[in-house]
Amino acid sequence: MRIAQVAPLTEAVPPKLYGGTERVISWLTEELVEQGHDVTLFASGDSETTARLAPMWPRALRLDGTVRDPMALHMLMIEHVYRRAREFDIIHMHLDYFPFSIMSRQSVPFITTLHGRLDLREHQPLFDAWRDIPVVSISDSQRRPLPQARWASTIHHGLPTDLLTPQPTGQPEYLAFLGRICPEKRVDRAIHIAERCGLPLKIAAKVDPVDADYFEDEIKPLLARAPNVEFIGEIADHQKAEFLGKAMALLMPIDWPEPFGLVMIESMACGTPVVAFNRGSVPEVIEDGVTGYIVEDEIAASQAVRNLDRIDRAVVRRRFEERFTATRMAEGYVDLYEQLIMQASPRPRLAVA
Repeated sequence: MRIAQVAPLTEAVPPKLYGGTERVISWLTEELVEQGHDVTLFASGDSETTARLAPMWPRALRLDGTVRDPMALHMLMIEHVYRRAREFDIIHMHLDYFPFSIMSRQSVPFITTLHGRLDLREHQPLFDAWRDIPVVSISDSQRRPLPQARWASTIHHGLPTDLLTPQPTGQPEYLAFLGRICPEKRVDRAIHIAERCGLPLKIAAKVDPVDADYFEDEIKPLLARAPNVEFIGEIADHQKAEFLGKAMALLMPIDWPEPFGLVMIESMACGTPVVAFNRGSVPEVIEDGVTGYIVEDEIAASQAVRNLDRIDRAVVRRRFEERFTATRMAEGYVDLYEQLIMQASPRPRLAVA
């Protein structure tokens, strides 16, 4: 199958540091190549892949300080894919709703995975206008605000089986927070939970420019008053196995409708249970009492931490292998690609002299 994967240009594929969407695109692309498909990846030029790379800009935009209008480059990439569409059997977009208009004007089947939140008011008229565009949700909960969308499938994320593995360590001694410092991720709650339990907390997280004031005004004062909390900053993939594997649990005290929450399956891959607030996709990913605990508030989270000895870390790893591998994710997408290709109208044949 000739497959185009079209990634955002914000981060490289895979990203050098933080970047969930581009990381998932990388795992999917590499697995599709491994399965024998002819894959072209449209992405930044500093991406690394075994697929055929179609570089749309020399460097990931987050690392290129010369770019002042990133949307212009994304629109140019969509036009480029449109002009090359007939080279592919299926085009898989990861650019949210931006390709809907132009890609609906050509005959090659395409699918868009929606990676972000969909509960904003302005999404309603947009998905009313494009009800016939097939889209993929990364959790069933992500779909709820937009029942009018043409949902083709829900396909949970997956990561390579051997990317993150349990670490041969002694008794875990700290709680972990991994991801991004922003109001909806609620690292402040993680600090409060650790304080309630009298346990150390290590925070490995990036601070985006848009959240810099929040970090300075809200989080830094908490860190200054919490001697058992260590702020590490942003970490890369190769550091995650040790960071998560040595933790008693990952804390995920979110305050928003999380579309998926990649960090949960990264923790599970390390055999580390997750204590997460009951928001968004959490009940679809975490099995309460098996791979972690689903809680409603800080008090319940503190009690869950005290009950972590009831969780079998070997079972946590096994459930990851059964549910959230890149192989399983790719198989789900290949099934969907085949369905869309079969449903598509036959393309007109070119006359041969």
